[in-house]
Parts: sequence; structure tokens; C-alpha cells
Amino acid sequence: MKRPLPYQKFGSERGRIVVYFHGAPGSPRETALFDRLGKEYGLTFLCFDRFTLNRSLHGEAYFRTLAAAISEVAGGTPIDLIGFSIGAFVALQTGHLLESGIRSLHLVSAAAPLEAGDLLDAMAGGGIFRLARTVPTLFEYLSCGQGLLARAYPDALFSLLFASAAGEDRTLAADPNFKAQMKEILRDCFAKRTLGYIRDIEAYVQPWGTMLSDIAAETQIWHGRQDNWSPVGMADYLASEIPGCSQVEILDGLSHYSCLYQSAEGLCRRLARPAG
Repeated sequence: MKRPLPYQKFGSERGRIVVYFHGAPGSPRETALFDRLGKEYGLTFLCFDRFTLNRSLHGEAYFRTLAAAISEVAGGTPIDLIGFSIGAFVALQTGHLLESGIRSLHLVSAAAPLEAGDLLDAMAGGGIFRLARTVPTLFEYLSCGQGLLARAYPDALFSLLFASAAGEDRTLAADPNFKAQMKEILRDCFAKRTLGYIRDIEAYVQPWGTMLSDIAAETQIWHGRQDNWSPVGMADYLASEIPGCSQVEILDGLSHYSCLYQSAEGLCRRLARPAG
């Protein structure tokens, strides 16, 4: 018997369903940010643990499996999607397969296709993406090394990740609560689900921009002007290529994670509005 894809639930017990796609690195633990807001605004946040899916699933088969898992839980009810960072790429691919089952799509600190322009040099993680694209075996070894760091020296891995933090991400990185949560997220990702992380990154660095013209769902983009992980030009590109894009929020002073944290309440307010 096929085992259902596990997910974590936050917010209202019986609210409007919102599916959250975490980043890479990331884990369903990210979604805890929306727990209080979900209860306040009547929203039920679900985050599927996609990194646990069998490593043999690649390409469209991977995204179809995610879409099927979401459809099964939604039971025919239209849902909203939020994709953060690389999770925005996965949300776009999966949402495209869900078609009419999507009420709205929200892309936060979204990573655009690398073929959109000369982006790698402007990205804090550009070296990792270049390695994944050109020498995937070496990238996989590096990811496994990050797994060792996550287990034995989580503080060191956190410091490496946020060494180039910009804008309000620097303030977040100094917050003990944020640091503690991020270390758990990194441990979830690299110490337990490295192969799922590798799959997402290796899929992301391949050309995929042509599918954006097929995204008909109402789409809103939330992006920090100081984002150096997903440079703000990525938001401009996605807005220009997605026909259903109705609004772009460029937030001054914010970078990658700070955009997610500071836009969370405004995003929930919009999600709570009656459909239509």
C-alpha cells in the first residue's frame, strides 16, 4: 500500500487551505512562522515534507507526485500556494499541474530561472548553483559535507550560510530565536534529507523558464530590495513572464528571510479575503 506523503499542519484547524513550499535548504519547520497568523486569520497551513520522497523521482514525475499528494488532502477544495526561495520554483512547477485547483499563488523571495540573465555572480549562493549545474557529482559531495556540519557543528553551518547576509537579514541572523530555529531547519535538511535537497537544487539549475507563460493562476510576488540570495531582478523577470501576475511588492531594506518574516502578516491578510 502506497504511503501518503507526510506533511505538517499549522494555524487554524479547519481554515482555508494554504500549501507552503519551503526553501532549499529548508524544511516544513519553516511554516511555524504562520501558526499564530493562521489561527488569527482562519488559515490552515500545510507543508509537505517533499525531501522525503524517493530519490528515484525526478523531473515531472516528482512534481506530479507532489501535485497528487496536495490534491488528495485538498479533496477538491481550491487552495492557495506560497513558495519561498527555491520553494517558489517547486510551487510554480507543482501549481502548473494542479491547474484549476489553485486559487492564488504567492512567490516570496523567489528564485527565477538562471537562464533569465547573468545572475549567478549576483547571488550569494551563486557558486553552489554553478557547481550543481556544471559538476553535479562534486555538488553532491559538498552537500553531504554540509550534512556532517549540520550534525556536528550546526553553529558553523549557520555562520557560513549567513556570512553574506544583507539588509534586515543581518538583524535576523543576530536574533537568538531565529538562529535556534534555523539550526533546526538546517539539521532537518542536511542531516536527514540531503538527497531531497540535492534533487531540488539540481532541478532548479536546469532551464525551466519557458513554463512561466503557462501560469494562469493569480500570482503575487513579495521580494526584498536588498535580497542578495535572489536578487531583486528575479522578481522583475518573474512578473514580466507570468501572465497571471497581478501584484509585485518590493520591500525596501529587506533581504531574503527578512522579506518572508516581515511580509507574513500582510500575506495572510490577503489570503483571508473572500474569493472573487
